[in-house]
Amino acid sequence: MEREKLLKVDFHSHTIYSKDSLTSITDLIKAARRRGLDRMVVTDHNCLQGSLLAHAAAPDLVIAGEEVQTLEGEFLAAYVTEEVPRGLDPLEALRRLREQGAFVSISHPFDPRRSGWSLDRLEQLAPLLDAIEVGNARVLNAEDNAKALAFSRRMGLAGNAGSDGHHPSEIGRMYTLLPEFQDAESLREAVKSASVQGRISHPAVHLFSVWARFVKAWKSTSS
Repeated sequence: MEREKLLKVDFHSHTIYSKDSLTSITDLIKAARRRGLDRMVVTDHNCLQGSLLAHAAAPDLVIAGEEVQTLEGEFLAAYVTEEVPRGLDPLEALRRLREQGAFVSISHPFDPRRSGWSLDRLEQLAPLLDAIEVGNARVLNAEDNAKALAFSRRMGLAGNAGSDGHHPSEIGRMYTLLPEFQDAESLREAVKSASVQGRISHPAVHLFSVWARFVKAWKSTSS
């Protein structure tokens, strides 16, 4: 019997349209193809423009998404068609994502540097989510991913993974293997069979983001 094809998907990536990345859309796509990714979700911070441009440039590869900063933590969404602004109450941000049919997970839920979510809030949100990020390559401690995996199993929630890449060298460092899907609805089914692959990045990758913020701040003050 022929084995089912599994897709190699990076659910979390950034372009120059994120405040802390200098990665061009062209370089992002090249990096994804070098890594052998079948799909990648471009999830710029509170911005949809970069992911839409990337999808237009490589519709076979790129899924438009957004990383949405709420008053607490961040949602990680795929198949986004309308930008959701930052700073909303989590339930309002989730409502806006759901209205457009987006696939919704939560970014790095147990990273003490970047989460923002309390355990009570995560437990409240879990039944309303499609998945939770159990593999994020930018955590400084692999235990943060292990806690997310344990939480997903306790709550009966699917897990997904991504590089959180802000530089081309990071793309595909962690990824998700899952059955084929064509849209948000079929992704919700496919992610139930997902497995996490790869490893966390070297902590030095965070310097890419520091440099990107510096460059953008310098350009804004000198213009």
